[in-house]
Amino acid sequence: MGRDLSQAKSSWLAKINRTLSVAPMMDCTDRHCRYFHRLLSKNLLVYSEMIVDRSIIFGDRERLLSFNPKEHPIAIQIGGNDPKLLAEATKIAIDFGYNEVNLNVGCPSSRVNSGNFGAALMKNVDLVSECVEAMVRAAGNTPVSVKSRIGVDNQDPEEILPSFISKVRDSGCNTFIIHARKAILKGLSPKENRKIPPLNYPIVFEMQKYFPDLEIILNGGIKSLAEAKNHIGKKVVGVMIGREIYENPSILINVDRDIFDKGGLVSNMDDVLRSMIDYCDNEMSQGFNIDHVLKHLKGAFKGTPTSKKFKRVVFSRELSDLEKLNAIKTLLN
Repeated sequence: MGRDLSQAKSSWLAKINRTLSVAPMMDCTDRHCRYFHRLLSKNLLVYSEMIVDRSIIFGDRERLLSFNPKEHPIAIQIGGNDPKLLAEATKIAIDFGYNEVNLNVGCPSSRVNSGNFGAALMKNVDLVSECVEAMVRAAGNTPVSVKSRIGVDNQDPEEILPSFISKVRDSGCNTFIIHARKAILKGLSPKENRKIPPLNYPIVFEMQKYFPDLEIILNGGIKSLAEAKNHIGKKVVGVMIGREIYENPSILINVDRDIFDKGGLVSNMDDVLRSMIDYCDNEMSQGFNIDHVLKHLKGAFKGTPTSKKFKRVVFSRELSDLEKLNAIKTLLN
């Protein structure tokens, strides 16, 4: 698992490529999901779900932080607002072998808002700066990044975003992942916050021009690799895609060739799912319920005639784990 890789961590530090990454998503980007995405690309940067600093410090670390060595390069996203706790959580995460630590300054959920972290932190840039400074000191050579919105509530992004980036940069952060929407903390649900506030890509592009020495990563509303490619290296350093990859993972087929200009791992989804069957076999041998794995595969055949049959197997309540895997094998033959 992840902690066994701490000695190899230094070899990955220089290899982090943020050209394209998968957004951290609650209840989605767990270790099973990341393993699946890694089978589709050896160059993609994958992120954990957001994990609260206190959970890392006081919770079940093995369950929360462990990952398969094949997931490298991998970043962890941490939520919190106390510099000391975030620093301690950062040290723990790095000991487990994570290649980057990301501070969540973008999540608009009511739970996060009530705890005064996530997107709510954009109202307190001085505190964000203190948190990042503490995390950077704790991280040593491991990079610390920040994921934010362009603003929250009534803030004017044209005013808040440049000053936010400037101050946090001075605390030691060189990478800013920006969801190109404001967050409305009262009146919109987290799901609505992903769609209703209008996208504002131009202001994110302006931040890359204004801060040419920083890594500005665009996030929000991107639906295809062609769209991503239109932005990468031209308007921003990189692009982060979330829901579209999760709901339609087949867009990652040939991503290594088309985005990273490197040899791809696979040419079709069938090959990936055969590997995931082996992965499920291993999980079952350790006593894990493979439903936690299969749910991440639901969109594997989106837009194809196989999709409906595949989903029926994945979500079946009548089939045993072994029967589900055998049914998937049949669909692949």
